[in-house]
Amino acid sequence: VQLQASGGGLVQSRGSLRLSCAASGRAFRNYSVAWFRRAPGKVREFVAAIRWGTANALYSDSVKGRFTMSRDNGKNMAYLQMNSLRPDDTGVYYCAAQGGARLEEDNYGYWGQGTQVTVSS
Repeated sequence: VQLQASGGGLVQSRGSLRLSCAASGRAFRNYSVAWFRRAPGKVREFVAAIRWGTANALYSDSVKGRFTMSRDNGKNMAYLQMNSLRPDDTGVYYCAAQGGARLEEDNYGYWGQGTQVTVSS
């Protein structure tokens, strides 16, 4: 599976962005999909994930209520709608696929190249 993240950019605080993750390969529907981010000077952290075969998303506490993740297996796509953005949401956002039992752990087998999100105050 190859993943391509897009949709990042520069946005003002309290603004919105929608990230997309395009996947190649028919196995996408059989994989859990996740979004992670890496802020400047920090380690990569979990943002959201949807387990394969389900539609319910798991979110980190820092984005819960502001971000919404979805996936469309027919189109091999995953999305991250980000609302009420804050400066501390700034970072490179990565989509990932495959994953293990614990969705928030970054042991995913496939990673996209990342898309930069910058939130100005």
